[in-house]
Amino acid sequence: MPRFLLGAPASGSGKTLITCGILQALQARGKAVASFKCGPDYIDPMFHTKIIGAKSRNLDGFFLNQEQICRELTSVDCDIAILEGVMGYYDGIAGISTRASAFEVAKWTKTPAVLIVDGKGMSVSVTALIQGFLAYQTDNQIEGVIFNRVSPMLYPRLRKMVEEQLGIQVYGYVPELKGFKLESRHLGLKLPEEIKELKEQMHLLGEQMEKTVDLDGLLKLAAQAEDIPVAEKKEDLVRKGDQGKREKSIVQREKVRIGVAKDEAFCFIYEENLEALRRAGAEVCFFSPIHDAELPPELEGIVLYGGYPELFAERLSTNVSMRTAVCAAIRQGVCCIAECGGFMYLHETLKDMEGKEYPMVGIFPGNTFYTGKLSRFGYVTLTEGTVFGEKTDPITAHEFHYFDSTNCGDDFLAVKPLSERSWRCMHAEERILAGYPHIHYGGNPQIAELFIKKCKERKR
Repeated sequence: MPRFLLGAPASGSGKTLITCGILQALQARGKAVASFKCGPDYIDPMFHTKIIGAKSRNLDGFFLNQEQICRELTSVDCDIAILEGVMGYYDGIAGISTRASAFEVAKWTKTPAVLIVDGKGMSVSVTALIQGFLAYQTDNQIEGVIFNRVSPMLYPRLRKMVEEQLGIQVYGYVPELKGFKLESRHLGLKLPEEIKELKEQMHLLGEQMEKTVDLDGLLKLAAQAEDIPVAEKKEDLVRKGDQGKREKSIVQREKVRIGVAKDEAFCFIYEENLEALRRAGAEVCFFSPIHDAELPPELEGIVLYGGYPELFAERLSTNVSMRTAVCAAIRQGVCCIAECGGFMYLHETLKDMEGKEYPMVGIFPGNTFYTGKLSRFGYVTLTEGTVFGEKTDPITAHEFHYFDSTNCGDDFLAVKPLSERSWRCMHAEERILAGYPHIHYGGNPQIAELFIKKCKERKR
């Protein structure tokens, strides 16, 4: 698969903007483009999807091992794949490791990397910065540089200096673009749907890339990428088990209808999680807690992933028929997974950032409230609890939220990697798994399998 990875020395260097612009430019050339996001981020893949019209996938070294990541990368049919890095190129878990970094993904998948270097306020110093990244790891995979926010007058001199002194290819530049800033809020970038005239802006951004970025050079670099190191032995997205037997078993399973909340308030969804549910026997039915008056019929399970319920608290609260339907379904034994924003929705009340309190579904006594800061942040491993009544392997997850709860639960122990910090969390009941942690089922496929198993039992 022709491919390259766009990394940067730090967050805020312009990775997402330039990734989207290059995706748009290559699509305008008639290329079938696929995109991948390193790390657990939900929002950047939404921008990729809006640009290329296809689902973007996450490549996360904390959730997935090397074999799984390589298989995810080869699962998409395309002319070229672009991987967007996470944070700084070498930044990984706990702030002291390269594990789960963009560098690790590039190394594991043998993908050439291009550093996006924000040149605003620098000249000769960019050479020292790039040299440091090249010297830090001998197998760094870095093959080139794109400058961001440099002037057309300065660029030729910067390019000459870097190529002559460091022997590394410079693939163009992007000048400072007025009106192309992607605005952020407390959980990251604003959603694509909130940006007016996004399509028009992205077309203009793609045209800018054609003018100042060496797209032909990037295509040549992508074509030179080594074969992705996928083992001959076929494995499922699990660390154990036989693929053939598993697929045969899956085919024989009966289907159960699962309602998945999906709208402006609930949009933090890993496509890989939905695929895992379908493989386990789910017929996924989407519904909107904001817009729909009732749940889809004949559901055996409900999934409420994360998002921004705090921004739509009034609309969620005034949709009384939906709140009543969700509450009744869960109390009547419909199985439920709820994480972060979905977990907040199941509380008695939600107090928004202005301090106004709104009634919610009411499954969990207590309320959620704005803390003004990241309450818990980063990767965790969940242990000691049960999933739908059964013991499982440890569960890899991540938390990222500015809201907290008076009733977070205590059925699991969350332990931060490479740290002594831990806390109790999660509600794990016979038919409910709910809490703040976001879970990628690739890290523990038992989650999807046990959920569907419990849904089947209820159906019978």
